Amino acid sequence: MIIGLKDVWKTYSTGKVQFDALKGINLELRRGDFAAVAGPSGSGKTTIMNIIGLIDKPSRGMLTIDGRETGALNRNELTRMRHEVIGFIFQSFNLLPVLSVFENVELPLLIGKKNPAVLSKKQRKERVEGLLEEVGLAEKRSNLPAELSGGQQQRVAVARALVNDPKIVIADEPTANLDSENGSRVLNLMKKVNAESDTTFIFSTHDKTIWEMANRIIFLHDGKIAEEAARA
Repeated sequence: MIIGLKDVWKTYSTGKVQFDALKGINLELRRGDFAAVAGPSGSGKTTIMNIIGLIDKPSRGMLTIDGRETGALNRNELTRMRHEVIGFIFQSFNLLPVLSVFENVELPLLIGKKNPAVLSKKQRKERVEGLLEEVGLAEKRSNLPAELSGGQQQRVAVARALVNDPKIVIADEPTANLDSENGSRVLNLMKKVNAESDTTFIFSTHDKTIWEMANRIIFLHDGKIAEEAARA
């Protein structure tokens, strides 16, 4: 098990009004799962992804990531885990506008304590350029995000999420801004990484192509797991 949620609740408060976004979620994901989280708007998809990604904390219950109970970690330890264990693909891209495509993808390799010591400048260059080639953006390496289409920015975000060789990749609608050709390109890349590196992928998505590729689909409704389907 690389991700475990045990009786996880998330409650938001606005004045005297409280709202339970998650209601007692129990879920385990194994190393190498290619899992999709599905459900209507308001079902809790974004909340569960934010909690697994250590962007938010459960109101109660236990979250385990890579064998460590996150409730026992301090802020620095949580930050280090986000950098070293988890890669993020945001629907809104979250690229830094003042950095080039190459620099945006390279950035995770420069954050944290382990990576600069492991990879030389030449090795970082080779890794970044290899991923940009994989997502079809090698010729855009020097461009700024504002000079790219939405689909191209999404492919940069995919490369950035994978550059650090994470154990877990969390993807929020990663194909929403892509045409069918480039959607297939990035999904095939992620499936390749999944197969070769045993990386766990978890998607929040309405894309049925991802559902068909997933080995597990978790359906949420009103903050609870309504159904779970597994494929061999």
